[in-house]
Amino acid sequence: MIKKKEIALLGSTGSIGTQALEVVRAYPERFDIQVITAATNAELLIQQALEFRPKMVVIADEGRYRQVKDALSGVSTTVLTGREALDDVVGFSSVDLVINALVGSVGLRPTVAAIMAGKDVALANKETLVVAGELVMDLVRKHNINLLPVDSEHSAIFQCLMGETENPIEKIYLTASGGPFRGKNREHLASVRPEQALRHPNWVMGAKITVDSATLMNKGLEVIEAKWLFGLETRQIDVVVHPQSIIHSLVQFKDGSIKAQLGLPDMKLPIQYALTHPLRVQNSLKRFNFMDFPTLTFEQPDRETFRNLALAYDALDAKGNMPCILNAANEEVVAAFLKSEVGFLQMSDIIEETMQTVQYHAAPSLDDYTETDRSSREIARTLITKSKKVYQIAK
Repeated sequence: MIKKKEIALLGSTGSIGTQALEVVRAYPERFDIQVITAATNAELLIQQALEFRPKMVVIADEGRYRQVKDALSGVSTTVLTGREALDDVVGFSSVDLVINALVGSVGLRPTVAAIMAGKDVALANKETLVVAGELVMDLVRKHNINLLPVDSEHSAIFQCLMGETENPIEKIYLTASGGPFRGKNREHLASVRPEQALRHPNWVMGAKITVDSATLMNKGLEVIEAKWLFGLETRQIDVVVHPQSIIHSLVQFKDGSIKAQLGLPDMKLPIQYALTHPLRVQNSLKRFNFMDFPTLTFEQPDRETFRNLALAYDALDAKGNMPCILNAANEEVVAAFLKSEVGFLQMSDIIEETMQTVQYHAAPSLDDYTETDRSSREIARTLITKSKKVYQIAK
């Protein structure tokens, strides 16, 4: 008899969260949901709670607590509220695996709390390692937990490394679709609107990560994540644009051999692998057919036009709290861009200026990261306000 894996799912109402629940739904004999959380989407959280009957539910928005509490009054589910509650529920005694599908740097502290509670973590929140990679990986080693990547690119690398423990990595290649503006110049990008940036050619994702894909910041964040997750130097991490999104990433070993993981662009596959690892479990997902993709192509990313990728490499080289600054500024400018307060190209300008302004710490503590995140957002918002006036006049 299969022992069920007891799961705490942070961010259950988002894109990754809802797909994770699809995987769980397909294997009721393997998984049981103990905890689900949402930021503001009370309606969907209630639906999920009524279906999966978790022991605990967290609605981070305290203004929606009563709505969730009343809706679940007839079931034996404890309802908590506030972001601090996320740190508490990951340590729930019956939980085996924490899936962190939160968006943004808010995912850092619950990840740290889960690791310190000795829980395995399936990480879809790349910002955890972008903001505090060295600190988090030190904790992973100290507490001897499994940190399982959910991002398709990092899952691909993780899968390629199975059975290769004695073989050092020479290089990894993170593949990028290039987003909706692949091949476009800065003149074209100057007039881009949010609705255009949200039309990803291959993947269906949340708004923030879709804009990050359009600017190539998502790939930059993945470069930083890969450095910590796989213990690599910056020179060992390269990005290649692969418009078909069939090869999800590649690993090159010291003998020159390259292993790649291929599949149709469907996030449920890396989610399932993280949940069932080290097993591969039969599913009904659509299979890849070579005849549907007779040509797979590759290009160098344009780092001059899409400057966010270059800024991410700069932040990684600087180390310390610089990736935290990069991430915080990016979260602020993406939110502003989605509200049409700044232009597409202005985002990189604001991120760069924030990186040049915020105080640098070479060896930050968790509290330093928190303060860096706060001050970076404050400076970025000030720069957004200034840029907003220019942008509105230009429009």
